[in-house]
Amino acid sequence: MKILRIFEKRITVLLIVTAMMLTAFGCSNQDAEETKDTSENIQTEEPDTLNQDENLTDNDNENAIEAVTETLNESEKEQENKMVLKINNEEVLVEWEDNESVEALQKICSEEALTIQLSMYGGNEQVGSIGQSLPRNDINITTDAGDIVLYSGNQIVLFYGSNSWAYTRLGHIVDKSASDMTKLLGNGDVTITIQMY
Repeated sequence: MKILRIFEKRITVLLIVTAMMLTAFGCSNQDAEETKDTSENIQTEEPDTLNQDENLTDNDNENAIEAVTETLNESEKEQENKMVLKINNEEVLVEWEDNESVEALQKICSEEALTIQLSMYGGNEQVGSIGQSLPRNDINITTDAGDIVLYSGNQIVLFYGSNSWAYTRLGHIVDKSASDMTKLLGNGDVTITIQMY
């Protein structure tokens, strides 16, 4: 609406100036002087119109800055609420599931870091007690290297091989290959730490 008013004002000013110029060509010097005076008065109004445009641009810039700031703040909050897994102090990138079990795990880790001693089992996984039960939604799945699951509601399992059983999915380590997972988990018991940042 503001832009439309500015546009209409500019058209009006342009029409007046054009009319004055046409009149100036057909009039005497005195009429031309009057036209010049009137034209100068009209031109003094133009900077106001330009200022309105500048204000509009400033408002647009302020809105854009606010939007960017909000996005950055949301990104910072997401970073603050990031759950991180370390295996023997090596941080791994996990894509966590969006379910009640992970939410409960996040709640535990928001109070303090959770450290769990894992033990090798079955030649394809490491398992350890969380120390309390989490909500579970077990389904029969076949795991892959890098999968993180909840077993029996109170044990966390990290896989470097494959197994088929009833688990609740918690997440998957996405920055390690199957051979990387074997190096991390296949050479003896490990300690994991899960914490919120």
